[in-house]
Amino acid sequence: MGLRFLPATKAIPKEMLPIVDKPTIQYVVEEAVESGLKDVTFVTSSRKGAIEDHFDYDYRLEHKLQEQGKLELLKVVQEITRMITVSSILQKEPLGLGHAILITQTLIGNEPFAVFLGDDIIVGEVPCMKQLLGVYETHQASVLAVQEVPQEAISRYGVVAVEPVEPGDDRLFTVKDVVEKPPPEKAPSNLAVIGRYVLTPTVFEFLEKTKPGVGGEIQLTDGLRSLIEKEPVYAYRFQGSRYDAGNKLEYLMATVDFALQHKDLGEQFRAYLKDLKL
Repeated sequence: MGLRFLPATKAIPKEMLPIVDKPTIQYVVEEAVESGLKDVTFVTSSRKGAIEDHFDYDYRLEHKLQEQGKLELLKVVQEITRMITVSSILQKEPLGLGHAILITQTLIGNEPFAVFLGDDIIVGEVPCMKQLLGVYETHQASVLAVQEVPQEAISRYGVVAVEPVEPGDDRLFTVKDVVEKPPPEKAPSNLAVIGRYVLTPTVFEFLEKTKPGVGGEIQLTDGLRSLIEKEPVYAYRFQGSRYDAGNKLEYLMATVDFALQHKDLGEQFRAYLKDLKL
């Protein structure tokens, strides 16, 4: 519900809050496209129709831009519509990430699939999801994106117990257990699961059996713990920078970093920051 961003999110989905000139969710979708994925399913609530609208065709807007000769803007708008094939499914109650994934089963069928959390932005030379898909292609098993986090932040994440796949490899691990939001002193490692996953369809079998856990929600973590008992699951410490755009401070950090990289604004914005008397 984006409570941390109220009142801005009273009528606007948090995923539609802009970072410079794009909504947060567009950065996530662009990562999917850059990773070779074109079929996207949004799991939304009744308050989030603006997400689907953003990726839909808008005849009136395109006609107006064409009429006014604003062809560069027209191209930008058309690219948003053309970048993906969209379907969506309504999660009628906020019953957790595990439930959100479970209700996509009829759309996904018996295929491996990628999961992106809509307020996690990850940037790198190689898109994070493309890195995970590379691991999947080699091992034909589920892969979780993980990141080292400081001790004081561990209780906000699912944390993995792991073993390196190869001695000395600090990127790819076999997952032995996943613990949801452990206190720091009980965490099995400092590797936290971040909002990118490649999952085999076997996970649906276990999510169907998963009982509501913390907060009355069906936790993906619980489904993954059961999946680990049946088939291998890997964790990959991805290369790149991650912003939790659902956090006010990291949202501001992302805004500054993306503004500095913006082709039209970057130079002027950098000069402005240098002039600030901080």
